[in-house]
Amino acid sequence: MLQPRLLGPLRALERAFVPSIRSAQHTYQPQSLIPRTLSASNTFPKTTPSISRTLLPFSQVRYASHASQGTANRHSRDPAGKRLGAKRSGGEYVVPGCIIFKQRGSKWFPGDNCAMGRDHTIYATQAGYVRYYADPETHPDRKYIGVVFEKEGKLPHPRNAPSRRKLNLVAIPRIEPVEAQSDLVASIDENGTQVGSVAAVSAESGPQLRPGYMYREANWVIGRAAEKAGIVAMSYDRGNRWLAWRKRQIRAERAAQMKSLKGKKKASKKANK
Repeated sequence: MLQPRLLGPLRALERAFVPSIRSAQHTYQPQSLIPRTLSASNTFPKTTPSISRTLLPFSQVRYASHASQGTANRHSRDPAGKRLGAKRSGGEYVVPGCIIFKQRGSKWFPGDNCAMGRDHTIYATQAGYVRYYADPETHPDRKYIGVVFEKEGKLPHPRNAPSRRKLNLVAIPRIEPVEAQSDLVASIDENGTQVGSVAAVSAESGPQLRPGYMYREANWVIGRAAEKAGIVAMSYDRGNRWLAWRKRQIRAERAAQMKSLKGKKKASKKANK
């Protein structure tokens, strides 16, 4: 069976070839050559070839041997969704950096405590509660997204009213500063500058320290403890390798001792078995 799209051209060819074939048959087979003895009922049948025999050399059927073209663009017609839209609803709690709305173009604008990324994504810059609102005094047609610090807070703020800013700071109770007292007292006389120690103020007589703090001696007093005990440290000499050799020898002896103890333990275990 021929494909339907080929029938139109074949019919046109049939109209062009069949009359010429009929005329050729009439010329080569005149009526005078036909025997008159035959009756009218025994006339020869028509020898007009059918469309399949006449146009068989001109017809060509092609079957698809591979997939049709255009498959490379098949997946580009219905791309995956970009997940645009609201990510946080009004009144929902957000933290700094939390994405509130993703969009293409600036359909929504950042309000209080919000900012807009380069792909028009609106995100929170402070921790609080999301508010979707309009501000005709700022712009008659724009819609804004903001963040308030209280759950009952409203946007926009009244005109000329101060807006609150946290700046990522945490409110803590204020503590009165404690006057610091130095452990050293310097005096200048004819002998030069003299530095002396001062007794530390106790907790009963002086100001009360905060929890976790304690009184202790000054660093220079702690540093002179060896001097008071009569201990003299050897001066360091970079060229003296004797001390380094002694330390290395002690480490080697210690390692050999530990190795021998380990061997004795293994031998005792084998003997017990």
